[in-house]
Amino acid sequence: MPEPSSHLIPVFNRQPLSFQSGQGVWLTSAQGTRYLDALSGIAVCGMGHAHPKICHTLNEQVNRLWHTSNLYSIEWQHLASEKLCEFSGMDQVFFANSGAEANEAALKLARRRAHDQGKTRPKVIVMEGAFHGRTLLTLSATANAGVRDGFYPLDEDFVRVAFGDTQAIQQICEQDSDICAVFLEPIQGEGGIRFAPQGLKFLEEVAQICEEFDLLFMLDEIQTGNGRTGKPYAYQHTSVKPDVLTTAKGLANGFPAGACMVSNKALGVFGVGAHGSTYGGTPLQCCAIHATLSAIEEEHAVQNAHDIGQWMKDQFEARLPASCHVRGLGLMIGVELPVNCAELVNIARDDYHLLLNVTAGKVIRLLPPLITNQKQAEQIVSSVCQMTEDFLAKS
Repeated sequence: MPEPSSHLIPVFNRQPLSFQSGQGVWLTSAQGTRYLDALSGIAVCGMGHAHPKICHTLNEQVNRLWHTSNLYSIEWQHLASEKLCEFSGMDQVFFANSGAEANEAALKLARRRAHDQGKTRPKVIVMEGAFHGRTLLTLSATANAGVRDGFYPLDEDFVRVAFGDTQAIQQICEQDSDICAVFLEPIQGEGGIRFAPQGLKFLEEVAQICEEFDLLFMLDEIQTGNGRTGKPYAYQHTSVKPDVLTTAKGLANGFPAGACMVSNKALGVFGVGAHGSTYGGTPLQCCAIHATLSAIEEEHAVQNAHDIGQWMKDQFEARLPASCHVRGLGLMIGVELPVNCAELVNIARDDYHLLLNVTAGKVIRLLPPLITNQKQAEQIVSSVCQMTEDFLAKS
């Protein structure tokens, strides 16, 4: 592995490992060691590495056309938007380059609608434990103090409540006429694979309040989207549909892409000139989105995520010590230990050749590719159970 470059701004705490190739659920290091990727590039490579169909489609497009700008009609953009809206159940889409950009678009849209309604200082209700991005506006909506410190987020534009506290949302809406939207993750990924106390029923409760007060019901499915939870989008486990839905991770299997989708009350809010992007929606990006969603559908990857994810969760609950708390949906699984366990990242990598991470200090986060098979799932489960038992015995 090359020495760290002094020309890179040191904002990442990188592991001492570099990969040269990947195939399916496997990554291969420069030394030729294979690692089982149970993180998928942090929920990005849902269809695994070097997926044949996605690679073939992208290679063809690379040699044809990369970029023209949104000054012109882009055929792949029309095809990708049709495919994504069919997949998500939404009506229209704006393509961006990342989850943070998609969330910025959603928050701008909420403010524009509030302005059109005559609200002088629109505010958005967000959740404790949330993570929505690292731009200044999305950072303001984020609850993680570690990524907020020193940037003076605009907190007066957001009202924060406990994740799952429907009563608090109701009371705030009754008292503050400037509330224009509620914005939340169905499952808090960076927050430790956390569900609201009432589970996804919380979405139905929030949607009802938004309907009562004519607010936008907005979901951040950056991490939970694109098949991760065993449905195309996590909200589809419920009976409600958001006005605004954002996604990114898993949307183009590693090609930079984000999307802000609208339906219901959010339709017609943005018109010409209200928002834009130089790189969002390029032929190459939309080709990658279309190829990824097509592969997910053709290979029944969403159903596989549901079945394999449920099997893994059941196995963890049966085989891990009682002091561990297992939670998750589909192939988005968290194992919470009773103690901080960040060092398990190194143990998994070095002793088990397994890639995972620890979030919220003591939650092992597992986000394997949607194509993970039974044998690979058994390897992940066996490795995590063994290293967790050994770690707790020494703690």
